[in-house]
Amino acid sequence: MQCYTELTPPTAVTHSLNLPFISASANNLVVAKTSLLQIFTTKITSIEIESPQNDQKQNEKWDPTINHGDGLEASFIGGDSLLRPDRAKRTKLVLVAEYTLSGTITSLARIKTVSSKSGGEGLLVGFRDAKLSLVEWDPTRPGISTISIHYYEQDDLQRSPWAPSLKECTNELTADPRSRCAALKFGGRNLAIIPFKQDDEDVNMDDWDEDIDGPRPADQAISKAANGVSSKEDTPYSSSFVLRLATLDPNLINPIHLAFLYEYREPTFGILSSTQMPASSLLFERRDHMTYMVFTLDLHQKASTTILSVSGLPYDLFEVIPLPAPVGGALLIGTNELIHIDQAGKANGVAVNVYAKQCTSFSLVDQSDLQMRLEGSKIEQLSIQSGEMIIILHSGEIAILSFHMDGRSVSGLSVRRVSADAGGSVIPASISSICSLTNNTVFVGSESADSMVLGWSRKSNQLSRRKSRVEVIEEADDDLLDELDDDEDDDDDDADDDLYGDGPSTTQASANGIAKSETVNSKAGDYVFHIHDSLVNIAPIVDIAFGNASFFSKDEDRADSEGVTGDLELVAAVGKQKAGALAILHQNIQPKVVGRFGFPEARGIWTMSAKRPTEKGLEVNKEKSVIGGDYAIDAQYDRFMIVSKALADGTETSDVYALTSANFEALAGTEFEPAAGSTIEAGTLGNGMRVIQVLKSEVRSYDGDLGLAQILPMYDDDTGAEPQIVSASFADPYLLLFRDDASIFVAQCDDNNELEEIEREDDALLATKWLTGCLYTDTTGVFDKNQESGENVMMFLLSTTGALYIYALPDLSKAVYIAEGLCFVPPVLSADYAARRSAARETIAELIVADLGDETSKSPYLILRPSTDDLTIYEPFRTRSESTVPLSSALQFLKIHNPHLAKNPDVSAIETEDDVPGNRNEPMRAISNLGGYSTVFLPGGSPSFVLKTAKSTPKVLSLQGLGVRGMSSFHTEGCDRGFIYTDVEGVARVSQLPQDTTFAELGVSLQKVELGEEVHGVAYHSATECYVTATSTLVDFELPKEEDHHHPSWAKEEITFKPTMEQSHLKLVNPVNWSVIHEVELDPFEVIMCIKTLNLEVSEITNERRQCIVVGTGVSKGEDLAIKGRIHVYDVVSVVPELDRPETNKRLKLIAKEEIARGAITCISEIGTQGFMLVSQGQKCMVRGLKEDGTLLPVAFMDMNCYVTSIKELRGSGICVFADAIKGVWVAGYTEEPYKMMLFGKSAKNMEIMQADLLPDGKELYVVAADSDCNLHIMQFDPEHPKSLQGHLLLHRSTFALGGHLPTSMTVLPRTKAATLLPPSPDAMDTAAEATIPEYELLLTSSTGCISLLSPLSEAQYRRLSTLSSHLINTLYHACGLNPRAYRIDKDAPEGMVGSRTVIDGTILMRWMELGSQRRAEVAGRVGIDAEEVRDDLAALMGGLGYL
Repeated sequence: MQCYTELTPPTAVTHSLNLPFISASANNLVVAKTSLLQIFTTKITSIEIESPQNDQKQNEKWDPTINHGDGLEASFIGGDSLLRPDRAKRTKLVLVAEYTLSGTITSLARIKTVSSKSGGEGLLVGFRDAKLSLVEWDPTRPGISTISIHYYEQDDLQRSPWAPSLKECTNELTADPRSRCAALKFGGRNLAIIPFKQDDEDVNMDDWDEDIDGPRPADQAISKAANGVSSKEDTPYSSSFVLRLATLDPNLINPIHLAFLYEYREPTFGILSSTQMPASSLLFERRDHMTYMVFTLDLHQKASTTILSVSGLPYDLFEVIPLPAPVGGALLIGTNELIHIDQAGKANGVAVNVYAKQCTSFSLVDQSDLQMRLEGSKIEQLSIQSGEMIIILHSGEIAILSFHMDGRSVSGLSVRRVSADAGGSVIPASISSICSLTNNTVFVGSESADSMVLGWSRKSNQLSRRKSRVEVIEEADDDLLDELDDDEDDDDDDADDDLYGDGPSTTQASANGIAKSETVNSKAGDYVFHIHDSLVNIAPIVDIAFGNASFFSKDEDRADSEGVTGDLELVAAVGKQKAGALAILHQNIQPKVVGRFGFPEARGIWTMSAKRPTEKGLEVNKEKSVIGGDYAIDAQYDRFMIVSKALADGTETSDVYALTSANFEALAGTEFEPAAGSTIEAGTLGNGMRVIQVLKSEVRSYDGDLGLAQILPMYDDDTGAEPQIVSASFADPYLLLFRDDASIFVAQCDDNNELEEIEREDDALLATKWLTGCLYTDTTGVFDKNQESGENVMMFLLSTTGALYIYALPDLSKAVYIAEGLCFVPPVLSADYAARRSAARETIAELIVADLGDETSKSPYLILRPSTDDLTIYEPFRTRSESTVPLSSALQFLKIHNPHLAKNPDVSAIETEDDVPGNRNEPMRAISNLGGYSTVFLPGGSPSFVLKTAKSTPKVLSLQGLGVRGMSSFHTEGCDRGFIYTDVEGVARVSQLPQDTTFAELGVSLQKVELGEEVHGVAYHSATECYVTATSTLVDFELPKEEDHHHPSWAKEEITFKPTMEQSHLKLVNPVNWSVIHEVELDPFEVIMCIKTLNLEVSEITNERRQCIVVGTGVSKGEDLAIKGRIHVYDVVSVVPELDRPETNKRLKLIAKEEIARGAITCISEIGTQGFMLVSQGQKCMVRGLKEDGTLLPVAFMDMNCYVTSIKELRGSGICVFADAIKGVWVAGYTEEPYKMMLFGKSAKNMEIMQADLLPDGKELYVVAADSDCNLHIMQFDPEHPKSLQGHLLLHRSTFALGGHLPTSMTVLPRTKAATLLPPSPDAMDTAAEATIPEYELLLTSSTGCISLLSPLSEAQYRRLSTLSSHLINTLYHACGLNPRAYRIDKDAPEGMVGSRTVIDGTILMRWMELGSQRRAEVAGRVGIDAEEVRDDLAALMGGLGYL
């Protein structure tokens, strides 16, 4: 009875595709991350050499030397650069939508359907179990909608009893370039064909191909979209059919790869196959037995015709890449060669290493000096005109493939590497997918490094001449010139290239080779590569360690950060090859504290940058009209801080302070009056000329030196009442006030900076009781497209009945939008949404509309704060884009998935109930620039930020520490774009968001420290607070000639292109600044298999115990010699640090080393209570103790089966679990009097187990094991159960499929309790007694970068949550039409093993908040509890790791 919850989404990109998806003219990138589908759009931004303040650069004379450190260098660059200051263009990705799918994505393809809702193309998504989903974009939702699902996993398709199962075969999806059909190869030799309907004229007449000719002209595109909305409710596809490949041709026995080709009238595909299985060991018998065949399909007759067949191809070909015009034909990739076959069957090839000659007799051009390995390489079109291709090798290096054209036919191929200084090594590891993005960028997706947008620029002759003039700068600033090239290409060269083509690039290279700057890149012709953007990736997670969270080089920093650092941090070893890194993860934001001081009386804080008064108001107005919004203000640092205080004797005052670089001091001698009472809100109006202070009974306006300019009292002339102000909102030039009689007051700042009330003409404004609201300056035109001024201030009001009203200021005569149903928080909020009368409502305490995002992309969101502080976030969208449509019918709000639950909901809820105005002291704060983010801060008992970047959805992250009373942005010289806040204990902190940390992408705080080498493990040494990582680099493998006398031929071997082998290193990393302070290189051939920190007994005499780093290695000298093992035991000792590097005061010291003659050391664990270690060495497990002389004495052993993949011990108990790569799981016990190991029980059947761990749950002991098919098996050790044969068999309780997430580590962690909303129950005594039993949960990390939790549940919890999950599965929308229940069942598990008590899928439970309050109450009612109890159960699942 467990629940599986994903804490972070997968980050490894497995597939990518570029297509116009959201509309006919859009340029979208679809990225698949195993089970996550993301849709991006591209945005071109400029990296400017001049200062970014000059926003209106076209109208003003631009001077490159103003405000710029590199002004001298900038002004050196030739004359024409002055005309265009925004030199470098960068293509950035902006996330449109993302979906977690109940399936493992194996392929993506684009299909142009006859009609689509958006006018864009359809997307065909292939899944692991031979399923296909056709989806399109629905602009009215907005989101993806599923058109059809196609299943090919039925048993009758797998007729022959010896055919391999679906799981053992790779499914390949390929689509015809003209979208006439798609083909899915599944099983061993089955081909499913899905025909798609196209306009007849389109097939016969229209020879426009978007891949070749670029985007279709606008007039044609529009007519297509208009015709697309057909009255016939017809499916875009015809019925599909399955062909056996052997019926196409009897020789297609072992199909390798197939793809549809360009430039054929009928759908035509090329397929690579062989009659025999290829094998490198049988080359002397089987050579050149591959065949490439091209078939044309007749979709009506369901038949095919063979067009051409080329036989005698090399055995190592593995992929077919179709090429569009002007080259045409197909490119075949092998591990040692590239072969092009044109439409007539003529072949040209190139050998890229010396082995091509040895394994084939096929005629190839010899370029073996390139020494390239093409395994795992990806190839994509680079230039449409010349047909050049970019090759990215498995190592991440870049090469360029050119075709030598003789008219229309290809006469030869040539490959050239890109040098490192031309960006040839910017990709650190192998890539999983590549697709073109714009005309000079490609998207490179990787499973083991950050995915990136890779752009290139071309060097033209004109630029070369100019560069020879500025060689001085070239030495000084390479990047500057890269940016110049990039833009030069974008703006000038493209038109010429389209007219004249590139010509063969090799001639260009020699022509350009004269200038000095070109000689560097002459090998790669004229391309220079740069990274434009990247998607963060923490996959694969190889190993994890937990360490103390607070490390500081100085003691004062440690004191400052007290209270805002977590207890532990999770450090993961992530990445492969040169992308190896350490990822440091925290659940909450841990601010970087710049200053800390006691400020117990502070309640609210407001900082502002007011302008000093000027003589004439004229300049200000002019400046305001030229520079919109806050640009002028942002240029200034904050000058004043107003603090609202509650003194010990109960009086309330306000004080003003002048800000210094990281501190503040009291300001005297101004007309600011502290005794006027507490401040409700403060800010600036009149473009920063007026400081406005809102008090309870009046509004005061000051000039920039705090001279009192105006007092606006809250006095009603008609009734004589003086309503008190409870909250306020600013948006230049307007001010909105809410008063305690539920009325509002709107004031405007006129040209003389005087505040005047705006008449409330609409009777509804006076009659309705208002609860809360805000002002928002609409710069994007989402809410109001009619006014062309560019800036419209919108007023959002929430009535006490729970309706949302929107007014366009200054017009208060009529609301432009009314949505009555806001209090029901529906998934999509529209003006006509209506819930049932009896429906449950959400108690909304506050509402704010603000921009969320970063520098690349910002957009407005509506954020609702209910009484429990579980925020609801809505994204506004327009269903119709025409500006004539009224707002009420076009504007809707889409609820964003937000699983974050508040930490202390009880604090907030109690405050709201007792005293509504009292809660208003802590309103949500919108901050336009906090460390580069536009964000919203939620104060109170669960302080948190709502953060979003261009490449993520909005995420809510808690701020580490106690509840927060007052908070404001803080932008000074010493604290750039930071914030100041006071917590409930009265401590004020001036702080910033931590540097080099990402938050929104994963929903947790992530810092990545690059190591530049492949990483294999990480361990934390708590005594010295250091981390030890195991890394390796690749070196050439030399045969061990001197050791082996049985192979005399080894001594004579002379080869130049050698295989590679890992060279292992141990690195000591100091977390003060995450630098490597000591490195130990191990012997050649020695590979680190495992690394752990163990508490060992280091002396038999004194029984002293010490934390030691134990490293298990394998010595592998090739497949002919037996593998040996070694155990190294290291201690971390203090030494004298290097000069100027105080952190280098520790070193690794070897204290013991043991050689194992047979088998590598695969796993290590602590065992028992006496400080011994348990080591798996080959097919034995031994308990060893450390002796004084540095040897490791074995005291007990146990014979194992084949290969031990994991050993875990239940700490201190002697019970341990062994996982075997073939035989499944064993549970054993170890006793110390006498020393002995005993086998207790084993799994009932053989399984390929990768990871296993013990999970105690109360008095029961469970074994959780993960197999190589990504299934989680839950077994129980219960000797009293009759079926267990006195415990000899582990009882198989359940199997849970993880999809494509292969677990790489399992760690048992203690579980913390989450705060609850519910009152204590009558049986509280029993609960308190149960609470003394420690609870545990299991943290799993996976190869896809996903971190998840497996939490045990009590019987009552399990019943509640399992009923809830089945109701949610039936209620919620599931993207791509997939079934979450089927996804979690292992297809190959026998019936008896699946078990009725399945693991609950937490990904479904986390979508609980997506429902509206009405549906939530209904679903909870069906479960038999109320919505608060459901919330509590979910909070308990999520809040188990309170110390991270």
